[in-house]
Amino acid sequence: MRLIPFLLCLLWPVTVFASGPEHAACHAEVPCPLGARSYHVKEPDEWDGTSSLPVLLHFHGWMRQGTLIVKHGRISGATRRRGVLLLAPNGQGKTWDFWTDQTDDVAFASAVIEDAAKRYPIDRSRIYVSGYSYGSAMAWRYACESGNGVAALLAVSGTLRQDETCPEAPGEVRHVHGTSDTVMDFPFGPNGETTGPVRLWRARMGCSGAGQSVGEWSITEHDTFARTTWDCAEGRIALDVHGRGHFIPRGWIARQLDELLDLPRSYP
Repeated sequence: MRLIPFLLCLLWPVTVFASGPEHAACHAEVPCPLGARSYHVKEPDEWDGTSSLPVLLHFHGWMRQGTLIVKHGRISGATRRRGVLLLAPNGQGKTWDFWTDQTDDVAFASAVIEDAAKRYPIDRSRIYVSGYSYGSAMAWRYACESGNGVAALLAVSGTLRQDETCPEAPGEVRHVHGTSDTVMDFPFGPNGETTGPVRLWRARMGCSGAGQSVGEWSITEHDTFARTTWDCAEGRIALDVHGRGHFIPRGWIARQLDELLDLPRSYP
């Protein structure tokens, strides 16, 4: 008879885990199922389990998945240290359909946010949408079609065509791009003018003038950015230009979150 209590003790931890919170079943590299698709989620460090969470919805690059994003030091490393919930949807075929407004990926991304809201107390006033490369273009598409609920777009090295017409727009746009990018080419303006990457948003958000040059700034010794800003009728735009190619600059996403969340600037 002593064998029965012993066996129950062995089974007890399994029983507790199975009956735990819903979000315990999917986290980090374990995807959250959503219909026929899925997404990944990463909680911030030292979250108390009850406080509302700002959200960064980040679209991965071509031939990637959300498993990379929740481990990526320049993305997940930024969100988990700043109290931000990271959502990383998985694109079908490891890519995104951002080319026209006839895409299912916008509705899928909205469904990801709604599903996450069932698992976590998200702060809907601080939903940020981000992406890199093809994922950046997808982030632009999402903001273009469903941007009224987006506090800020944080885009890295990828845009839509600048002649697109967007029915909606985010509250703020922050875009970084390298002039030597040959993967998602830097969209120069006439005579090599470098404010071309945000021409679409400048028109959509009612910006006037050439913008204000903030001068050069840096986070690490690896990259220096030339920032131009616009205070527009329907929001604010910041464009950071550097001279290198196609990559996520060290600390760039982290710095944008510091500024948006009014946190002390830190690296990483």
